[in-house]
Amino acid sequence: MTENPDLYPLYLASAENLPSVSLAGKPVPRVNGHIHTPHSFSAFTSMEQPFTMARQEEVAVLGINDFYTTGGYPEFAALALDHHVFPLFNIEFMALQPDEQRRGIRVNDPVNPGRTYLSGKGLKFPVNLSERNSKKLATLQKESNRQTYSMVEMLNDYLVQIGSDLRFEAAEMQRKLARNLLRERHIAMAVRIAIAEKYHTEEERRDCLKKIFNGKEPKSSFNQIAALENEIRNNLLKSGGPAYVPEDEKAFLTLAEVNSLIRDAGGIPCYPVLLDDAKGNFTDFEEDWGKMADRLAELGIYMIELIPGRNDFRIVKDFVRYFHSRGFVVSFGTEHNTPQLDRLTVTCRGGIALDEELLQINFRGAAIIAAHQYQGANGRPGFPGDHFPGTGELDLLEQLGTKLICAFTQP
Repeated sequence: MTENPDLYPLYLASAENLPSVSLAGKPVPRVNGHIHTPHSFSAFTSMEQPFTMARQEEVAVLGINDFYTTGGYPEFAALALDHHVFPLFNIEFMALQPDEQRRGIRVNDPVNPGRTYLSGKGLKFPVNLSERNSKKLATLQKESNRQTYSMVEMLNDYLVQIGSDLRFEAAEMQRKLARNLLRERHIAMAVRIAIAEKYHTEEERRDCLKKIFNGKEPKSSFNQIAALENEIRNNLLKSGGPAYVPEDEKAFLTLAEVNSLIRDAGGIPCYPVLLDDAKGNFTDFEEDWGKMADRLAELGIYMIELIPGRNDFRIVKDFVRYFHSRGFVVSFGTEHNTPQLDRLTVTCRGGIALDEELLQINFRGAAIIAAHQYQGANGRPGFPGDHFPGTGELDLLEQLGTKLICAFTQP
């Protein structure tokens, strides 16, 4: 692995002097701008796995996007250098909009009104937050782990009540399965592993699960790892489950605070779009695209991202065209924040491939983020934060980012 990844921001100190790059007539470089890693929760078993997959699938750009932490950045940067895959340094938060919560408005959480996910794109690397925002970030991490540790305690109490001799220790779970953050998905994984190790036949394992599920027959077999862990999580850890612990809403930052923290870290606030569910439904905030675009602009959010794998192709196409025409920068990703290890190549629901127009828009977004983080790391302005970016501003950033990505990804 390449040593001293902190040198990454200066890897092309004279990037502006590189010759212009034209991608006309060439395949559009593939981009996945939103993946989670083992530093929060991920389908990947190591930091190197997505880079190996990226090389196999000819994905040129990867964006790390963990919850509440930038702890994976150094290793991510070093692996990017080794594999010639361009790294985007991102982060994700859960914020709360109290006014929307009181009004019952679902934003980009399908269940919880007011809950709002927000990503930061193209942070400076190394990250250098103010003391105030460093404390806020540390508090978010601490509160997230506190809630999860409480879930483990509740789970143990429940296991005693039902006469099961399975027991779990949160600190050990974090040491073995997690990095910075212990998530409820880690608990589900630990339960699956413990049952598999204790019982050796499918019948014994299913009997144990049935007992834990309060007599409910499990739907998934132990060979269906992702589905089984989701089932464990839904039965035990979600609202109504015996180990459910609600999040303390006092621990949430407001949307304005998250926006400020992202900008302090040198990043671009970016709204993750939920879009249509399997039944074609939208959240209250996202059902009127015109009002949504106006409101995001009012909030100083000029970039959006989608996880197209959960959406219908035609809806993605219409939505992206609309927001692109409104001047928003658009990025796509896959998340990979469940146990299911899917391909890195971004597709729409049902594996429908992105067309040429969507690939171009996605690459433009990645190039703009790449240019912004390069400019920021070298002490220069990038993506504007005080006004809606004009086409000319974005074109210049795209040109610089294209040169950076093409130079970096050369073997």
